[in-house]
Amino acid sequence: MDRALLEKDPHFAEGCAFCHKGNEKVKDKDAAHKGLVKRPSDDLTLCGRCHGEIAKKYGASLHYTTSGLKHGVSPRFSASEKKIFNEKVFPKACNSCHATCGDCHVKSPVIGGVNMGLIKGHAFVRKDEGKTCALCHGGRVYPEFTGEYGGTPDVHYQKGMICLDCHRQNELHGDGTTALSRHEVKGRPTCIGCHPAGSEKSDKSRAAHAPHAGKLSCASCHSGAPYRNCTDCHLGAGATAKPGFILGKNPRNPKEVTTLRVIPTVRDTFKNAGIAMESYDALPNYWPSAPHNIKKRTERTRSCDVCHRDQKDFLTEQTLIKDGSTANRSLIHTPRKLENQEEKK
Repeated sequence: MDRALLEKDPHFAEGCAFCHKGNEKVKDKDAAHKGLVKRPSDDLTLCGRCHGEIAKKYGASLHYTTSGLKHGVSPRFSASEKKIFNEKVFPKACNSCHATCGDCHVKSPVIGGVNMGLIKGHAFVRKDEGKTCALCHGGRVYPEFTGEYGGTPDVHYQKGMICLDCHRQNELHGDGTTALSRHEVKGRPTCIGCHPAGSEKSDKSRAAHAPHAGKLSCASCHSGAPYRNCTDCHLGAGATAKPGFILGKNPRNPKEVTTLRVIPTVRDTFKNAGIAMESYDALPNYWPSAPHNIKKRTERTRSCDVCHRDQKDFLTEQTLIKDGSTANRSLIHTPRKLENQEEKK
């Protein structure tokens, strides 16, 4: 604790007990810490005393509720299984990693039992992405973005951009409305938000983009390296991960081909909780993902043959995960051969 903070940081104007409770009038350590609240910002009304509008909105945000995890898997459950999940699994497992105000602005969150401690000697920090974003999103997004997971760093990272250059405050704090997934969040960053169609600098780029508009996601061609895919997730035991690059139909928009990421919910993920997932096949095991390893030029931007002749990295019956959902087959896409390729045959 930097004592100078007591003088210059307005958060300490009311003393430690204002947030942490305990008894600041006694000198004995044990007596002073009786009733101590270690994570005071778990109660958003505390921060809301001064930051009322932000706290109110944040209470409905995905960062706080983690409702995306709940609603993402719930269609696989029967009514009775959903009750077990909501009462016994979600609060103790999925929801245990929700982020409070203090997790981002005072103390780095504990991830997988690893505690990085205070961000800056108990100072209230507006942003420190390496100690907040990187810890919670360090399983795949941040290492892809910085190049730590293999391949070159994302072109935006190389240009000096950080997370908050794309993911703005209103997205992180929420807008006060409850979203069932990140795809429902208004104002999410998109590639065309900064790179609108028609803004290409060359005829070659325009000719490549135009026929794929609405049919192919940007990352399908501009993801620069394999990205992390997790498999075999089991309650209390975690999941295994390995690099991969997968292209197939977007389950949220079957008219579009996109980069897919394996979602590690296997048939016996929640077996220990008595959940057999009676409707397991209601959802696929692959979901659209935007890898954070973007490059302007990749093997796909250099040659149409990678997709239209070699059909490289496209999901096939043979490459589907073992014992996966039957819904996975609907995501298989075979790219058409180009006319000149047909002529050569």
